[in-house]
Amino acid sequence: MLVFAITRFVPGGPLDRMLQEASRGADQGGKRSASNQAQGGLSEEQLEELEEQFGLDQPVLTAYGQWLGIVPREVHLSKGEYGDRGDERIGSDLDPAVTAAVVLRGDGRAVRVTRRDEVVISATFVQSGKPIEGEGWKVRYETEADRQERYRRRNSGNGTAPAYAPRVVIYQTRYSGILQGNLGRSTVFGDPVHQMIFDRMPIAAYFGLLTAIITYAICLPLGVLKALKHRTWIDTTSSVLIFLGYSIPGFALGAILLVHLGARMNLFPLFGLTSPGFSQLDPWVQLKDIAHHTVLPLLCYVIGSFAMLTMLTKNSLMDNLAADYVRTAVAKGASYRRAVFTHAFRNSMIPVATSLGSLVEIFIGGSILIETVFDIQGFGLLQYQAVIARDVPVIMGTLTVAAFLMLLGQVISDFLVAMVDPRIKFE
Repeated sequence: MLVFAITRFVPGGPLDRMLQEASRGADQGGKRSASNQAQGGLSEEQLEELEEQFGLDQPVLTAYGQWLGIVPREVHLSKGEYGDRGDERIGSDLDPAVTAAVVLRGDGRAVRVTRRDEVVISATFVQSGKPIEGEGWKVRYETEADRQERYRRRNSGNGTAPAYAPRVVIYQTRYSGILQGNLGRSTVFGDPVHQMIFDRMPIAAYFGLLTAIITYAICLPLGVLKALKHRTWIDTTSSVLIFLGYSIPGFALGAILLVHLGARMNLFPLFGLTSPGFSQLDPWVQLKDIAHHTVLPLLCYVIGSFAMLTMLTKNSLMDNLAADYVRTAVAKGASYRRAVFTHAFRNSMIPVATSLGSLVEIFIGGSILIETVFDIQGFGLLQYQAVIARDVPVIMGTLTVAAFLMLLGQVISDFLVAMVDPRIKFE
């Protein structure tokens, strides 16, 4: 909700971007009227449609409820002014105070709205004469105050709106938000947000799985070795190396590797995950091509991930090796190897298990900076591009998926801890 509110007020949103594009197009097309210049080259109707599309005509909480799918959205069939202009009398046999306004929509369907004084009493399709209410449509009467408020909002509270006639709005309501599985469409690319996210997940999962496998395969044995060889040259040397890697930012290492191993020595490709013409290659050549493109970014991913898991494994194992139950097991005749790997090692995995659930986040993991350096179209780069372009639906969609997987990972971690720790049972 906080991010949604921020996207409503920061400058450079989707409406501002479309106004700038329309203004540039109008400048290239020739002279414009004073009203169009003030509106960025868009008509009043176009501005209203954009406001409705992005929910800018609603208060923040209402728009947020519509995005969640707990507040219905209005789907307009038509809007039409009524008053002194555009009205036609239904007939001389009716009350003179009763008038009807015929409003048109882009789909060509005409709608007649009948009102008595300033109260809408019916609305029907002109072609069929069928009441709109019978098809789930509703009628809302807009007052002059509503028009004035819209004008003031668009013009930042400056000036007074012209004496527009009040309008009748024919609309339906529907729930369409994330609770209904609708993350919206990108305001930059026009694609469904969920499709853009799913397209990036395989790349994030690919690097995430490789990083997790390499990290756990190295850190767990290394942590055990460091605990058994505490204060030896093996422990000291490995600590220096893993903390040196931890102190190097992955994106900075990536830039160095690209310059020396990519540009100067031409040993690795400079960008992307595949080469041009990848689809025409043989399967074995495709596999080698992907592996060739994977080496440098994967090295940047794993370089800083060894320190925490290695030291966590080492310190936890050392604490358990010093515990009374390990000394008791050795005193009863158990070998030191058995005491370490049968008794102490399992209990040492309890702190490690708390982070295993976060592996579910590999589907949306990745690094914004690393993916930017290597031009990898992953989840992190999608988030970065959405923020730069003020693509609000993509920002909210990626945030929602990331938050959901984070919470899911926490729940999975709880179950894993219960499986590893014999002292914890779910009842």
